[in-house]
Amino acid sequence: METTLLNRPRSSRRRSLVTSIIAGCLALAGLVVFAAQSHVGSAVQTNSRPAVVPFGIASRTLPVFSPIRNGLVSRPTVGKRQTAGRVSIAPLDMKTASVEEMIKKSKDDRITHLEEQAMEALKYAVENSHHEHPVFPCAMIAGDMVILDLLNRLGYVSTGKVQVMFVDTFHLFDETVTFMKETEKRYGFKGNWFHAADCADKEEYDAKHGADLWKVNIEEYDRICKVEPFQRGLKTLQCDCMINGRRRDHGFERAFIDVYESGKMSKINPLAYWTFEDCWDYIHKYKVAYHPLHDKGYPSIGDAKDTVTVPKDKWFEYAGERSGRFTGLKNKDGSTKTECGIHVDGAERTFERDLYIEGKVEKVDINDVAGVKDQILTVYAPWCQFSQAMEEEFIKLAEEDGLGVTVSASRGDEEREVARGLGVEAFPTTFLIKSDGTRIKYPTEDRTVASWKAFIEANK
Repeated sequence: METTLLNRPRSSRRRSLVTSIIAGCLALAGLVVFAAQSHVGSAVQTNSRPAVVPFGIASRTLPVFSPIRNGLVSRPTVGKRQTAGRVSIAPLDMKTASVEEMIKKSKDDRITHLEEQAMEALKYAVENSHHEHPVFPCAMIAGDMVILDLLNRLGYVSTGKVQVMFVDTFHLFDETVTFMKETEKRYGFKGNWFHAADCADKEEYDAKHGADLWKVNIEEYDRICKVEPFQRGLKTLQCDCMINGRRRDHGFERAFIDVYESGKMSKINPLAYWTFEDCWDYIHKYKVAYHPLHDKGYPSIGDAKDTVTVPKDKWFEYAGERSGRFTGLKNKDGSTKTECGIHVDGAERTFERDLYIEGKVEKVDINDVAGVKDQILTVYAPWCQFSQAMEEEFIKLAEEDGLGVTVSASRGDEEREVARGLGVEAFPTTFLIKSDGTRIKYPTEDRTVASWKAFIEANK
């Protein structure tokens, strides 16, 4: 019996009103766009094979949420890649066309438009005169494999016109690292690998930071293993245009992203309007190799420590792809963790500007900090969201009269050993440096003018 919304388990039908509305709006918006850009008789992408989604073992089928049918369909699996081409077909006769024919045409029209839109975005990323160093940070998940295949079809991968970047957190699944190396060979490129600074491997990382850092301080773990290597990679590759696989259906945090985001470092989201099902339709159509852990029940793959399998009938719900990520993790404020810090607001701010460019806060080179006196000084990293959050308040502190000390700031992420020698374990770290050179570390995370003034007064 075909699975439909009506005969699914009752618990599966209890979606929140908000989630249902958003999923419906995404589907409706997609249909409107594609109807506007397609017409009967236009050339569309077709396939000689039935529509399928690749999922490993041939005896297993996968229920896939279909926004076009507003129900569930069961799809078999496929094998190796086969390239499908564009062909012209005769227009359907609206008087005699079956529902099944119209469903197929709707899906063909949709994927044709999405594919063209994504390729246009990638061409803009590479060929626009303002972009000299486009970079694609690849996490090897389904959407990223779609982008990599599109880039390859455009001739941008093996030629090096787009640099592919890979962040090894030292906590990935072994299959992820192996798959990345296989992908390098398959597409004929050498990826740019980045990992925690000053650590050659997991053993050295454990010795320096502790194997359980992610349990003790998840923000610090994100900084060391994800955000800093990511930022260092973009800086090393001189990135002025970042290509990434964020999509609106990933969840509320990404629900309003556009294909193009401006800034000193442009961001291109070629799959912004795609759904997870669209990604798998593309993977089927071109027989794109995909991460082997998808066949084991993982819709998205991150760190092995906090990525879990998800029932396959949940994969294609709104935000379903990432529902198995960051399991059991909480942010400092107690909220459920949904982002690793790489894509949060301001994460690429170091490419926009440094901190403390304006205002009365004096800038001090990190190598000169050991010799300063009579200052309240913060050691920061411009990409750190907590450093960014305190900037405005620290500038206000510098405008206060009668402090008796100079308000200063020093960037510490580019000279980490020097910063560690000063006692900096995380960003931002603030010190009161007395007239005799004694450094007293600010003890709380209450980063306000009133709290800093009280700290200064208490330690005069």
